[in-house]
Amino acid sequence: MSASPNNPQRSKARSAARLAAVQALYQRQMEKTALARLLDEFHQHRLGQEIEDEQYAEAEVDFFDDVVSGVIARQEEIDGLLTAKLAQGWTLARLDKTMLQILRAGAYELIARADVPVGTAISEYVDVAHAFFDEREAKFVNGVLDAVAKDVRG
Repeated sequence: MSASPNNPQRSKARSAARLAAVQALYQRQMEKTALARLLDEFHQHRLGQEIEDEQYAEAEVDFFDDVVSGVIARQEEIDGLLTAKLAQGWTLARLDKTMLQILRAGAYELIARADVPVGTAISEYVDVAHAFFDEREAKFVNGVLDAVAKDVRG
């Protein structure tokens, strides 16, 4: 597979990896699954598999692994950045658990994946938000990640 960022197959594989990463992070938060077991479960049973008659897209496995393990390794730093961007009186604990994982994964990419343009990272996680939420929540993701990007990418 070409390393060109304009490769549509790679783009689709990264989009699938982002969605799967959010799902994996959600599962970890709910079930406290150990990282190695979590990654293995997704590699074996989710990424590119057919589940309940729905074919999951092939995901870029290394990218998936990096986002999931990176969010977990840097969660305190990420949560600090996100908390600073929430409206006064709001806490991460008040956020929907799926929303929190979307924001964490997006913030991780903005902090640690300089190879991913800011606009790409934000729009990809807005798209992930659309898979779970309405337009209002997708706009919330856009606003929070845009604010994080201004801090971490200047």
